[in-house]
Amino acid sequence: MSQRKMLHFSTGALLLLLWFGGLVLGEISGDFSQCLDFFYNKTPPRGIKTAGYQPICQRYKNQYHFASLYHRQHRAPLYSAYILSPADGKRPKTSWMYEPQLAFSRASSEMKHFQTPVDQNVIESQAVLHDYMNSSYTKGHLNPSMHQKTKEDREATFTLTNIVPQRAGSNSGPWSGLENEVLTEFKTFCNGSMYVITGVMPYNSEPRWINNRVSVPEYMWSAYCCPSYKSNLPKSVKPFFPTYAAVGRNDRNSGEEIVPVNVKAKASVRGYDVRRMSLETLEGILTQRLAMPISLFHGQCQ
Repeated sequence: MSQRKMLHFSTGALLLLLWFGGLVLGEISGDFSQCLDFFYNKTPPRGIKTAGYQPICQRYKNQYHFASLYHRQHRAPLYSAYILSPADGKRPKTSWMYEPQLAFSRASSEMKHFQTPVDQNVIESQAVLHDYMNSSYTKGHLNPSMHQKTKEDREATFTLTNIVPQRAGSNSGPWSGLENEVLTEFKTFCNGSMYVITGVMPYNSEPRWINNRVSVPEYMWSAYCCPSYKSNLPKSVKPFFPTYAAVGRNDRNSGEEIVPVNVKAKASVRGYDVRRMSLETLEGILTQRLAMPISLFHGQCQ
């Protein structure tokens, strides 16, 4: 067989392999078209100016698990969106991953585990583990692993494109309490799917960074949409459905205009308070802080 015919044969074989799914390659998308199921009514949040942001359909083991909107310059996500499903096992012991498509335009669409040494293109395009070393910040999940059912779902949350620098007092304190509360409300009162969007607010003044590379948020926020819920809700629970939201402090020295401080809290978590609020109140805060008219759920989840 001539060299030219061999080349044609090899190219054709590769195209067939790509088409039928043996190997999936592709460029990172300009939208969430491949993972709209993770948003209520298949509609991502509206009003966000897209400049600088990269939609990521989080793919692991040939399956999409959730969605993130990633800020390339901040090397951190603005939010992650997912469908809550209680874990059927423990928090997985897995190594951290990165998004190849942020580093290479025609890389695999699958998240990959970090290898040593880390490619320079990966370092320049996104956060890496070295950024968090000796930073005094923990790796804070936006989509927490224990809000995901299967082992593969939980493992998929361990990508740094789902992570922001979060103080330990918040991550293992009041914010962890909020995540547990949302899980309980889902199990107790939600009849169908619960759509969750969790994100961050950067500092209003000068940006803060770890390793001069990764943006540190001043606040964490989260909102859920449960369109189908029990009709006989207790009176004390009715304000929590179909939507509810919260904002948490990630800096104990921040002002109290958004989230007040409980001075009676334990010293280890004091200043990392979480304030529960309506979806409308959260959207108002985000609109003001981010200078964008943000609407998180289509039709306010109605």
